[in-house]
Amino acid sequence: MYIRQNLRWSIIWRSSRASVLFLLLYNTVICALYVGGMRFLAIPWQPVATLGTAVAFYIGFKNNGSYDRFWEGRQIWGGIVNASRTWAIQVLEHITSRVDALDLPREMPAATAAELTVRHRRLLYRHIAWCNALRLELRRQRGELWESDVAPFLSAEESEFMRHRANPPVHLLRRQAAELRVLREERGLLNDFQHITSMQTLDQLFTLQGGCERIKNTPFPRQFAFYSFVFVSLFAVMLPLGLLHEFELQGPRAIWLSVPISTLIAWVFNTIEAVGHTSENPFENQMNDVPMTALCRTIEIDLREMLGETELPPKILPIAEVLY
Repeated sequence: MYIRQNLRWSIIWRSSRASVLFLLLYNTVICALYVGGMRFLAIPWQPVATLGTAVAFYIGFKNNGSYDRFWEGRQIWGGIVNASRTWAIQVLEHITSRVDALDLPREMPAATAAELTVRHRRLLYRHIAWCNALRLELRRQRGELWESDVAPFLSAEESEFMRHRANPPVHLLRRQAAELRVLREERGLLNDFQHITSMQTLDQLFTLQGGCERIKNTPFPRQFAFYSFVFVSLFAVMLPLGLLHEFELQGPRAIWLSVPISTLIAWVFNTIEAVGHTSENPFENQMNDVPMTALCRTIEIDLREMLGETELPPKILPIAEVLY
């Protein structure tokens, strides 16, 4: 996610130089051919203006849909941050040394401080692993980053098992639910209410994960994206043809002004279309996407600090003003 208030001109030029140079060349050729005697190239301005109005409405509609996808993705990850903190509080405050009265065949001893530390750490570390695993699945980076971003929060056996599942985040949440059942039925460290509320948090996490997968696996409707590109290209092709006669009326030399003016107008339309295109898929680790790496690190810092750890990793800082 680009965090600077204004885009640098270097970024603007780098992202648009190919289209600007092509448009400049095309418009120059059209103008030169017209001046050279091919007068039939000129067309009335009114149809071009009508097409431009229609294209503006169309790409505006498309960009609204694209931004909605980005904003929904950001809201989902905001929900993951909040649900992660809720999960940490439930783990730390529900799983205590008290053993609730249950209809069990034997008495349960109170949990020791060492046991609680192990259980708290395992549940919270597994949750950090879930956040990172979900990020890697959305970005298709499991193979290259699993060992550095997920494995350190799991046991070696659990990490090896999870990395070969079709959907590791699902199995990590399933393992969390299984451990809650053990705490409730076999260890007596959760009562019914605590168990239900903790399971509700897991259900919320499943819902948030499903929202991410829905955006990731359902591409922006191709008919909207494709025709937006086609209509903008058609408008850019027709634009200099419609401006030739209009500028010629201003004088014999003024006709060459149609070249920069046509290039500028076509660049604006092309840029608007490109902005919508870059917002279609918010989980691709691009400049304008949801900063999932930074959000995962925020969750890790919060949860490990709640565990009482002091050696915490640093926050993710922007790279060239882009937060990943």
